Amino acid sequence: MNKKTILATCYAVNPYKGSEDAMGWNFVKQIARYNNVIAVTRKNNRSAIEKYIMENPNPLYKNMSFLYFDLPYWLRFWKKGSHMAMVYYYFWQKGIIPFIQKTNISFDIAHNVNFHNDWTPSFLWKLNKPMVWGPVGHHPIIPSQYLQAYSNRHLWIDRLTWAIKKMSWKYSPALQKTKRKAAHIWCMNTQVPQKLQLSSERFSIFPSVASEDFGAEIETSTKSETYHVISAGRFVPLKGFDLTLSSFITFLDTVPASEKHKCKLTIVGSGPQKDRLLKIIREYKVQQYVELLEWVERKALMKYFAKASVFLFPSHEGAGMVVAEALSFGLPVICLGNEGPGQFINKECGFAIPHQSYAKTVVALQEALHKLYADRTLLHEMGTAARKLYLQKFTWESRGEYLNKIYNDL
Repeated sequence: MNKKTILATCYAVNPYKGSEDAMGWNFVKQIARYNNVIAVTRKNNRSAIEKYIMENPNPLYKNMSFLYFDLPYWLRFWKKGSHMAMVYYYFWQKGIIPFIQKTNISFDIAHNVNFHNDWTPSFLWKLNKPMVWGPVGHHPIIPSQYLQAYSNRHLWIDRLTWAIKKMSWKYSPALQKTKRKAAHIWCMNTQVPQKLQLSSERFSIFPSVASEDFGAEIETSTKSETYHVISAGRFVPLKGFDLTLSSFITFLDTVPASEKHKCKLTIVGSGPQKDRLLKIIREYKVQQYVELLEWVERKALMKYFAKASVFLFPSHEGAGMVVAEALSFGLPVICLGNEGPGQFINKECGFAIPHQSYAKTVVALQEALHKLYADRTLLHEMGTAARKLYLQKFTWESRGEYLNKIYNDL
């Protein structure tokens, strides 16, 4: 079949980082396996992309080219880090249309690849080519009982954000036009087509998260006799690290004193809730069993995964690339039964704890931790199933094949 040229807009692309940046880079690579790709991204990603390409030769690069675009300084000076990122992203998407039109490049399909969600529109339909939108994400509303551990401010912010989303779903002309004009919408989870009220023939549901096969070299290795629980992410209420800590501390209470030295929790990340988490660790005097590490480079993080026994991730989000990374290392996953990680795993490789009261959730997470601690056979079987699920559904190669099918169907 003849190669197509895909114009892919990727707001975040950085091969040295994880999350959205890693997704952007890997999607561009996967498109290049079957087609030519012209990727449009922000100027601040250029140095990392060019450095990586120079240091890591790959024949796929001949199918890849990059264009770099940012809004004028007077339209972006107020954007500091992630602050106001979604506002800037909205205007960046509008700005790339005249930028692309001025380049006079030729392409067959326009694809809005990353950093979007089900309440912000795309404008690529203005280029008058078949448009693929997605993977489109959806973060469900955080049940109020899981915000009770935080100040009322966090509940108000979450509910205000949800109100803005509802307004967008119902009243945004640009979002409605994006839905109508998209030739195909790739939905990350089952909530996206429900919230957008999509007709069945124009969308598909498939997880967006994936991982390089970091765990390949330890697939048959023997884990140590320690019980090492790991969790990773931003220290914000969305990620549920209060549940992580509370359930692990409760689990420790069930372990005989003579065996406690075998148990350890490593939390890797950064964010505004760091001091609060450290305070909980000190308050319960579990410093010798819990380590909290500032965010590390991705390769260093993978070394912590390699030493771990279980991945504990009671996040409220609708995605989570770290889940795919954990599965690649054959780690059983303990998470919440939501539209994100809860839909990624199955009962053979982990525990998806249903929403219930805060106290009952902590107990259920603790019981899952204890089951895996007390039954090494179960731990091994779930680890094997986790690795199998990764190979079946969460490799980047499977994402490339899925993408190519979408393009060919168009």
